[in-house]
Amino acid sequence: MDNIHQIPQRAFTHSGKFHADDVFSAALLTYLNPKIQIERGYEVPDDYDGIVFDIGGGEYDHHHEGAPVRENGVPYGAFGLLWKSFGTVILTQEEAEHFDESFVQPLDLSDNTGSKNEVAEIISLFNPPWDSEIDQDQCFLEAKSLALTILRKKFEHIESSRRAEGIVGEALANAKNQIAVLSQGVPWKKFIIGTDIEFVIYPSDRGGYCAQGVPLDRDTKELKIYFPEEWRGKRGDELRESSGIGELHFCHNSGFLVATDTVEGAIKACVVAKERQQESP
Repeated sequence: MDNIHQIPQRAFTHSGKFHADDVFSAALLTYLNPKIQIERGYEVPDDYDGIVFDIGGGEYDHHHEGAPVRENGVPYGAFGLLWKSFGTVILTQEEAEHFDESFVQPLDLSDNTGSKNEVAEIISLFNPPWDSEIDQDQCFLEAKSLALTILRKKFEHIESSRRAEGIVGEALANAKNQIAVLSQGVPWKKFIIGTDIEFVIYPSDRGGYCAQGVPLDRDTKELKIYFPEEWRGKRGDELRESSGIGELHFCHNSGFLVATDTVEGAIKACVVAKERQQESP
């Protein structure tokens, strides 16, 4: 990673029972610098030459009086404080802010208030049982490994969404009759819901093309336009006869999607669906 020089080779956090806060903090630092050594103890060594988090009352601790709180009232945990400093090393400013809101803040809130959080509960299971002789530091490393995998997968999907935005943007620029045709099958709802687009067409993994109706807004699955009721649940010759579209070979039972042999057939299916809705009383 280009910014590995920003992260020291050592980091220190508290011993004893661990939580998602310190585990994800350690995972984040490891993501930024895979060579970092995470050390644990009950007292921060004098003149420690590394990052100290979740202990010691410093920049990345949140247990002292006057610990920082976000503008929305969510208190920072060590994970949130580290993300505030280093999130934009990994993601864009907008992406980092969204990741803080959607993933970091719930973990920080859970750590500070005890509010229910499934990820935090899973991480807590890595603590050894009270009557176990399992090494606690080894358990911490196992939990950190899981947290690191989660972060990697989260970042991979965010970066993938960024690439998808370019493909969707091109389709939007070339859209006609409120139909957007994607050159590849990519996640599109984030970028298309809220526009005037009514249908999205994309190459199918099974060959041919799929066409989907676009939801009315982000809070509902209800579509602007459904495919005709008499097509739904049909396939093959029965569907072709019912629709009059020779390239059409499948319509989902709910009417949200059709599959066709060609992109022209998919466009035709969308146009017919739109005409049918306009004709209906």
